[in-house]
Amino acid sequence: MAPRIVTAALLVIEGRVLVARRPDRDSLAGLWEFPGGKLEEGESEKTCLARELREELELDAEIGAFFMESSYCYSKGEILLRAYWAVPKSKEVRLHFHTEVRWVTPSLITNLVMAPADIPIVEAWVRWCDRSARKCD
Repeated sequence: MAPRIVTAALLVIEGRVLVARRPDRDSLAGLWEFPGGKLEEGESEKTCLARELREELELDAEIGAFFMESSYCYSKGEILLRAYWAVPKSKEVRLHFHTEVRWVTPSLITNLVMAPADIPIVEAWVRWCDRSARKCD
């Protein structure tokens, strides 16, 4: 069976990336993740990501270039998490699924307990910040 494609956004403002905490009723309760969601049939990944950000956070964003992907086999099946750079039109969000959001620096994100599929993306983002001419902290 092919893995389920899930999108994730690297929403960065002033060196801080947006992460969201999964709700208590969820199989990944309390874990942090990059916001995004499951690809629906006939939908492009960028369209999916923009839709999920609007539905879950009431956040409009311009979805940019592909960053990287990560795969992980959860108890419900394997997912392929595909992360994209995204530019939010605002820092303000309204929670419809997650219990909390935070804008975090590379040094702070490593203190959060992330969902397993998101961990390689966190590590890659932190490395990107370390190599980048842009100051992320």
